[in-house]
Amino acid sequence: MNVLLVDDHPMTVEGYVLALSKVSTRFSLPFFDKALSCEKAFHLIENANNKFTYDVAILDMDLPGCITPPIASGKELALIIRNIMPTTKIIMITAHTELITIYDIWKSIKPEGFVIKNDLTPQGLLKIVEVVLDGEIYKSPLVEECIREIWKKEIIVEDYNRQIIYYLSLGFKLKDLHEMIPISSGAINKRMIKINSVFEVTDKEGLLKEVKRLGYI
Repeated sequence: MNVLLVDDHPMTVEGYVLALSKVSTRFSLPFFDKALSCEKAFHLIENANNKFTYDVAILDMDLPGCITPPIASGKELALIIRNIMPTTKIIMITAHTELITIYDIWKSIKPEGFVIKNDLTPQGLLKIVEVVLDGEIYKSPLVEECIREIWKKEIIVEDYNRQIIYYLSLGFKLKDLHEMIPISSGAINKRMIKINSVFEVTDKEGLLKEVKRLGYI
């Protein structure tokens, strides 16, 4: 079993190795490739692709990025793995608990395993790997809770709506959002009216305050 481990904390990586060395005898003994950055991980993936495919890739969300190739985070690294090695089981691990961040990772990557760090133990990691190798999907309790919460506000699930809120939270003006989002200003304004209605607010400031309170940004 070929396993890629990517985390910028060496002790965390070694902890993963120790935990997964006890993987069930139903699977072959694991061979580990380890990386502390996106750049190192990308080169391992390139080299491995000529010889073998990783059975499992365990990735931290927050990783040091690289310029060549341009990879900014564990999320982007996961998308590269999806493209190069589509059969690899991806397990995403993150310290983030913001609802919109969790949902974005879940929707864009569709990881076979998704874990909040506070939910993770060595025994738990071993179980997660065995679950995904058996073809099942694993979501840790906090991930499950976050995903359930975000569905309570269906309006924010839609991509363009999430982008509107995201760019507003960065300080962009509503009239300028059409430059970042591929829909017209009129369509953005209509969506904004609906978003405000759902969150029961009347202006941008009220909206941002409410979505922050609810943990969407």
